[in-house]
Amino acid sequence: MPTAALAPAADTLPLQVGMVLVCVALAGWVLAVWLLLRQPRLPAFPPEDYLRPVSPTDLPVDPLPACAVVLDGLGAIVQVNEEAASQFGETVGAILRHPAARAALSAALRVPVLSSAYGAGGSTDSSSANGVPAASRADLPPVCSTTFTLDVPVPRTFHLMLRRLPGGKGQDRRVLVILNDRSEAQAADRMRMDFVAHASHELRTPLASVSGFIDALQGPAGENPAIRQQFLGVMRQQSERLKRLIDRLLYLSRVQAHEHQRPRDLVDVADLMAVVLGEVAPRFEAEGRTLRLQIEDDLVIRADEDEIVQVLLNLIENALRYGAGEAEPLTITLSARRAVIPDDRWPADGGVILGVEDDGCGMEAHHLPRLTERFYRAGAGTGHGTGLGLSIVRHILDRHGGRLRIASAPGKGTTCLVWLPPARGSLAVPTGE
Repeated sequence: MPTAALAPAADTLPLQVGMVLVCVALAGWVLAVWLLLRQPRLPAFPPEDYLRPVSPTDLPVDPLPACAVVLDGLGAIVQVNEEAASQFGETVGAILRHPAARAALSAALRVPVLSSAYGAGGSTDSSSANGVPAASRADLPPVCSTTFTLDVPVPRTFHLMLRRLPGGKGQDRRVLVILNDRSEAQAADRMRMDFVAHASHELRTPLASVSGFIDALQGPAGENPAIRQQFLGVMRQQSERLKRLIDRLLYLSRVQAHEHQRPRDLVDVADLMAVVLGEVAPRFEAEGRTLRLQIEDDLVIRADEDEIVQVLLNLIENALRYGAGEAEPLTITLSARRAVIPDDRWPADGGVILGVEDDGCGMEAHHLPRLTERFYRAGAGTGHGTGLGLSIVRHILDRHGGRLRIASAPGKGTTCLVWLPPARGSLAVPTGE
């Protein structure tokens, strides 16, 4: 009997153990499903608001080697780096308020910022390129660019490149703007085109004249000795004009070739003026032409003597050619003095001022800004000048670190002043008055 009573208990033990194991497995499966559902689901293509907004402190624009400005969604300036502040100053606001700039800003704000960090189906790509995980890379929006010209106070051409930054909504959106002033490049392009046009015209005129007289001399006119001599005289004049033009162009190219090299020689201004006087003295032997000298003592400059002599010769030549008519009296004053401190026209470190002043007919004020352009000549009666003299003067003074100031008015003559920096390290140079 005892043996028969123990048999049913032994048969139920495996069944109870199995049920417990099934319950544990079921609980583990439920827990795993619950934990899986608790994990955040990453969108297959996250919207732009999913990206973290970029605040002004997140974008270090100061180290950028360009003029950079950060704008908000309303076009207000959030950041201006040091390069933009130093180059444009308070004009940054006027530049960004231009209609073309506002239109480019609106276009940049309409471009969506999308990320390629996540693949389809919510999975991430663990591959990397250049050491940067693919999950940290983003598709940059296209650049919106525009070019426009501001006419006030002087014409300036600007090129803007705008790119929308990730994140933000409404006013919190950010746009990076890169400003580039193309005024100088545009002016250089215009001057090159003008140079080619004027040079071809100046070269073609004497060549056409010489060619025409050659054709005439090959015909019946060549048999007449008087006409032949007359034509040959004109041809000589035109060939000399052509030679002067070519010589000026070659000299200008030589000056520009070493324009970046500052001269190192110390030159006594009195000796320099003696050379100039020896060159121009024969031009003042004619009646009605007077040259006056006003030269201070003990003036020394650091300069290329030949080039500064060329500067003064060109200024005197212009005064003789354009100052007065052939029969009108003309007085030219050649001067050299120390720069007075202070003087708003020159840097505040002294220096020497060389001057060429005439009492001739003068010129209108609108000519003055263009006098140093190549081939520019004021007025119609300009004789046979090449129009390159003052351009050569400007390039020589650029090499010396000098300045040129021209003042003129109709009937009151013309004054050309050349400022040259003091010769540092020379005991002979006074410090100024």
